[in-house]
Amino acid sequence: MKHLLSPLDLSVNELDELLDLARDISRDPSRYSHCCDGKKLATLFYEPSTRTRLSFEAAMLNLGGSVLGFASADSSSAAKGESVSDTIRIISCYADICAMRHPKEGAPMVAAGKSSIPVINAGDGGHQHPTQTLTDLMTIRELRGSLNDFTIGLCGDLKFGRTVHSLINSLIRYKNIKFILISPKELRVPDYIREDVLNANHVEFEEVEKLEDVMPLLDILYMTRVQRERFFNEDEYLRMKDFYILDPAKMALAKKDMYVLHPLPRVNEISVEVDDDPRAAYFKQAQFGVYVRMALILKLLELDKKEV
Repeated sequence: MKHLLSPLDLSVNELDELLDLARDISRDPSRYSHCCDGKKLATLFYEPSTRTRLSFEAAMLNLGGSVLGFASADSSSAAKGESVSDTIRIISCYADICAMRHPKEGAPMVAAGKSSIPVINAGDGGHQHPTQTLTDLMTIRELRGSLNDFTIGLCGDLKFGRTVHSLINSLIRYKNIKFILISPKELRVPDYIREDVLNANHVEFEEVEKLEDVMPLLDILYMTRVQRERFFNEDEYLRMKDFYILDPAKMALAKKDMYVLHPLPRVNEISVEVDDDPRAAYFKQAQFGVYVRMALILKLLELDKKEV
């Protein structure tokens, strides 16, 4: 039985197969509408989520399956002190596959060790968010045609941003990727990303503070919000939250074929005026997320070779 706890759980070949399947689904979703008839997805969300939870639910419903679960720890037996290990043992009796979001790093790994059904990490603290990374990779591949040979700017909260950490870990496996890490010094990528991932793999990168200085160099701009929930100090959050705001003036500095991605939700780091720019790809990215999760469910349930 296979789980997805990190994007690196998939080899590059497996990733390519998954993205090929997601592309096929995107072109004709109705062909896959009964692949999961009789199957159940459990969504165990100990942290608030709109896009990820509903995207998983939409994916399973689109495949003909059904969904059960909870949307916060307060509405589960965790509020009574039940452990993740006990919860997943119980859920394994009710469902065929599980998507879990948890504020504690490593919680989905603990669950996977006790589960008799596939577990998907839907985000664990500031650590990993593998299905968002799969969504990001599909979006880049569909827009650019390849996951090789481009410069990506990662902007905003690079310290706590699990989407950024997962994406860096995945993209270093492709050819000729350059990273420009754009953040205030307080929110730079953690040392382990810089040393154990980028430097250790001899990947080209630079760290800068001013977004406008590097806009002309980018093929992809990946914006992130400053996450209030990761800050212990409210004053520190308020000082950081408006550090970057992408607006039409900054977009005017960019290449004509530079695309803007964002894992969402946004607060005010992307001006709504940018939404009408054809290079704004974040809502398209959210749609790709449904197709990726449909493909992942099929792969983990070993239904991808079912006749459709």
